[in-house]
Amino acid sequence: MSGRARLALCAYAATLMASGALVPLVDEVDWIAHAALLLGIQSVVGALARRVPLARPLIVVLQAVLAVVMLTVVFAREQALAAVVPGPEAVQRLGELLRAGADDVGQYAIPAPASAGIRLMLIGGVLLIGLAVDALAVTFRSAAPAGLPLLALYSVAAGLSGGGATWLWFLLAASGYLVLLLAEGRDRLSQWGRVFGGAAPSRGNGPTGLLAPGGGTTAPVRTGRRIGVVALGIAMVVPAALPSLSGGLLNTAGSGRGEGGGGTISAVNPLVSLQDNLNQPDDREVLRYRTNAQDPSGMYLRMVALDQFDGTSWRSSVRKVEDVPAPLPRPEGLSEAVGGVSVTTNLSAADSYEQKWLPLPYPATSVAIEGRWRYEPAGRMLVGDDGQTTRGKQYTVTSLLVQPTPKQLADAPAPPGSLAREYTSVPDSLPRDVKATALEVTAGAANDYERAVKLQDWFASEGGFTYDTQVSSGTGVAAISRFLTAKKGFCVHFSFSMAAMARTLGIPARVAVGFTPGTQQGGGVMSVGIRDAHAWPELYFEGVGWLRFEPTPTRGSVPEYTRPEAPSGEAPAPAQPEASASAAPSAAPSADPSCTPQMRRLAECGETAAPGAVTPADPGTPLTTVLLIALGVVAALLVPLLPMLWRIRVTSRRLGSSGRTAEDAAARTLAAWREIIDTAWDHGVVPDESRTPRRTAERIVRLGGLEGPAAEAVHRTAGAVEQVLYAPRPRPATGLAEDVARVRAGLRAPLGAVPRLRATLAPRSAVQVLWALSASWAAVADRWAAVRHRLTARWSGALRRPSRQRG
Repeated sequence: MSGRARLALCAYAATLMASGALVPLVDEVDWIAHAALLLGIQSVVGALARRVPLARPLIVVLQAVLAVVMLTVVFAREQALAAVVPGPEAVQRLGELLRAGADDVGQYAIPAPASAGIRLMLIGGVLLIGLAVDALAVTFRSAAPAGLPLLALYSVAAGLSGGGATWLWFLLAASGYLVLLLAEGRDRLSQWGRVFGGAAPSRGNGPTGLLAPGGGTTAPVRTGRRIGVVALGIAMVVPAALPSLSGGLLNTAGSGRGEGGGGTISAVNPLVSLQDNLNQPDDREVLRYRTNAQDPSGMYLRMVALDQFDGTSWRSSVRKVEDVPAPLPRPEGLSEAVGGVSVTTNLSAADSYEQKWLPLPYPATSVAIEGRWRYEPAGRMLVGDDGQTTRGKQYTVTSLLVQPTPKQLADAPAPPGSLAREYTSVPDSLPRDVKATALEVTAGAANDYERAVKLQDWFASEGGFTYDTQVSSGTGVAAISRFLTAKKGFCVHFSFSMAAMARTLGIPARVAVGFTPGTQQGGGVMSVGIRDAHAWPELYFEGVGWLRFEPTPTRGSVPEYTRPEAPSGEAPAPAQPEASASAAPSAAPSADPSCTPQMRRLAECGETAAPGAVTPADPGTPLTTVLLIALGVVAALLVPLLPMLWRIRVTSRRLGSSGRTAEDAAARTLAAWREIIDTAWDHGVVPDESRTPRRTAERIVRLGGLEGPAAEAVHRTAGAVEQVLYAPRPRPATGLAEDVARVRAGLRAPLGAVPRLRATLAPRSAVQVLWALSASWAAVADRWAAVRHRLTARWSGALRRPSRQRG
């Protein structure tokens, strides 16, 4: 095996070994086999292109084009041209899958399901990194910089896995890079030929040199391997030995664990960019709905439930989904004895709102919507399948407005054991002060219902908490402890902290993400803006099910079942919904004289924000993207048509020339003759430059099957050419363009549809362009060689000086 082939094989192996760090991210591993196959094809094509040889940039371009074609065949075959060529529909399909994959990354916990979007991101990422490694290490012969894309691949995997990329994956990735460096070192060392060992004595009588007797490697190669092994060992041991480096590559604890942790979110979830959206200066409408509920203040639109708390963040458990049933099953834990009202809501999502989770009133009992949607029973959530999003969707939801009495909640029996174990578990790293504070706040409560109300009221009004979006966005155990001390935060801190404290008290709890009811518009229409997005805790009571609580001050509305009962003899105060944060459906928030710009920046004017999937603005598709797509489409259409366009241009120039002089008439005649020869060539009659015009005309007529006017036109044009070439005073020819048209029609008549199409779209005479380019390149190369020769001779002469002989 040649040195370059060995280097290409090692680059392929190094990329696959580094890609192993991506395995913990998804619950299926078969994607790595597909990536290995496609990466192998990409590497083989690169090796063959280097043997041609092609220019190095062309090799990289060829591999990149091949990668796009392979991804198109695998993921967008139905939309591609001839199932291979990535046309506009295929590009659109790949873009949809990438967006869906990005949504999946932000919505699923690790390990995520291997959806089509995630598989495209994984396999495409491996091909991209493999292309970079192959180009740097093999094509451009520089293996050391190839470690950067390998490191980027491992770093992304380690960052997303939140500790799933253990020391084993690091060892595998580092070993792959080390093998690549050793292969390059061996290749470079072999280019020096046989290297003799100097003073070191050889063993036996054999010669010292690059290879020891028996094929063993010499000291330089052995030393290089030892250095690599030692460096790899140091990289593994030092971060584990030094506390100051505990956040390095081998740290599996993850940020936010322990009392001394930073408490930041290390895993992706639907709230990944909530704080950024909270601090956006502008608002826009994302949803609009009409409901028959008498009081829409409790019409929270719920998207997703976060039910898993690992000490670093709250996430959605990975659960199986199913087809959407009609109707939806009865809510878990809800008894027939609990009162409720059926509510119907018609919703419409804006074109700018693209979210995989469908906002629904909770608990929904039936959903009428078109598209590809799946149902997750535990959280009663609808999630888009195969790239389905909420963009522009209109749907109808029937839901229950559950109305339990305080007595029913107070008398609720203990929840089932399995449910209690799942929804009351807290990590061992949760600081003790969290449970201690929960016990202190709920002291004197007689049951779980009273404890839940005390927690809600303590956060919302009695505990001295303030709403502040500038607080560091953290939801880990240390962040909760810090929030309880600083008493500043936004809905994420309030909801996550109350849910964690409820779990320490034995109350099943989870966190819901969605929207508050929005602002009432004319005609009974409710408008939900980007700032109406919210997070709130849900607590479980046997016989009632999951209920919403509202601990965040100045946000949303307090549920009716948590309000104190009015004393006897007094009329109860009507429940008034608090002012919603959403503005009018326009892009700009409503002007409030009492809200200063500073207060608006700090989100102190009653606004909330959208979850991470909602972008802060709706600028539409960027102009650069539109231009690139347009250029790609134009290129995809024009490149195959270039030969036809060239022939049309040449024909127009040949037959469109005019002039009154004899020279012009002669040039026009020769151009028409050249056009007939090229037209015959396009239709299968290869030209023969050794024949006279008359013999050429006879050959075209015979091989082209010409008869009647077409044959006469060929002979007539050949006679005109002989006049130009041989007559002292040639007679001017007339009707040349018409004769060329007759010849073309005669040549096309006996052909079938496919040969005609080929003659039009891929004319054989277009090869003359390549001949002309080749001749021009040869001429340029000759001129450059002459210039270089003159410069070399001039500098050589200037550097040489004749020696003077002394007598």
